[in-house]
Amino acid sequence: MSTELTMLGMAVLTAIGILLHQPSKTLGLPSLLIFIGVGLLFGNGEFDFVYDDLELTSFIGSLALNVIVFVGGLNTSKSNILVAYKEGGMLSTAGVLLTSGILGGLLYFVLDFDLLTCMLFAAVVSSTDAAAVFSILESKKLKLKESTDTVLEFESATNDPVALLLVVILTGLLVNTDQPIGAAEIGLELAQQIIVGMVAGYLVGLCGVKLLNHIKLEEYGLIPVFILACFVIAAYGSDLLGGNILIASYVSGVVIGNGLLRGKEVSKHFFNSLSWLAQALMFIILGLQFFPKALISDVWVAIIPALMLMFVARPLAVFISFLPFRTVSIKKKVFISAIGLKGATPIVFALIPAAEGVPGAQQMMHMVFFIVLISVIVQGWAIEPLSNKLGLNLKD
Repeated sequence: MSTELTMLGMAVLTAIGILLHQPSKTLGLPSLLIFIGVGLLFGNGEFDFVYDDLELTSFIGSLALNVIVFVGGLNTSKSNILVAYKEGGMLSTAGVLLTSGILGGLLYFVLDFDLLTCMLFAAVVSSTDAAAVFSILESKKLKLKESTDTVLEFESATNDPVALLLVVILTGLLVNTDQPIGAAEIGLELAQQIIVGMVAGYLVGLCGVKLLNHIKLEEYGLIPVFILACFVIAAYGSDLLGGNILIASYVSGVVIGNGLLRGKEVSKHFFNSLSWLAQALMFIILGLQFFPKALISDVWVAIIPALMLMFVARPLAVFISFLPFRTVSIKKKVFISAIGLKGATPIVFALIPAAEGVPGAQQMMHMVFFIVLISVIVQGWAIEPLSNKLGLNLKD
């Protein structure tokens, strides 16, 4: 297929998804379902168009995810970070590791995968999704007591790096079975990814803000373009230095968003629009990558892992992670454990082992798709009624 036809097709599908967004919002459906649905409808051969390119899907999905995390950082205030960093930080690190370990161990007894593959599957679905959390909280206009929404947003914006590192390491172990990796090497790799990512994101963000505030560009339209360049430098510079690209994206976004003195409004509108474009492209291309007939065959095998994740692994991980915080109310723990929203992130992570040719990765992708679908429908719907039931909604 020519580049022109590909660009035309993606533009048409994006336009269709956007036009369906408002009706879907009225029905209470997350945008994720609409854009993925458009991709599923048009990309599986029904209209003489078949898309099947794991590497391109993985690249576009990862790029879009970086943009979404960066914009999430731009929109995160220092006051929110100071409120949420302890609890959210624990959930985004220990919570992810605990969820992966608990779910992986449980899946070993119910799936036909070996233990390492079960751990990989669990790592893929262990993190909450920033785009899904931000989108649903915003669409429902929810503000929660005890800074519960702030903790959820911080967790979802910062827990992807640990999950991504787990996925990459476990994929490497499954692909290169003759090159075992020790616990010390994994620990060093994790430390390097976090430290280099944070330092690179902070330094690039700080330099960008200092330059913008000092030079004072007269043309406001150039400010978001310069910020976009800083994001690319921070994210991919960190990646080249061995740091985590998502951590660098988020940290640089936080530093720039809180330090910018001029052009805040134009930058906010520009990057919110860019985030929507990234979400639309990511969800559509993920929908294009899946074939409904192949998906249906794996729907039933995904139900038990989804239930284990929502009702066992996530709640246990959350309650254990909150052990150091004795003043946190039980209702806050219950709500956070119940609202571990999944989105496009696990699907993007599932593409990594699939692109590397890990045995069983195709079925894993299908299962992850249904787990995300179940999470968005069940947990996305439950977020407002549950907050009302627990008395956490500030509107009460």
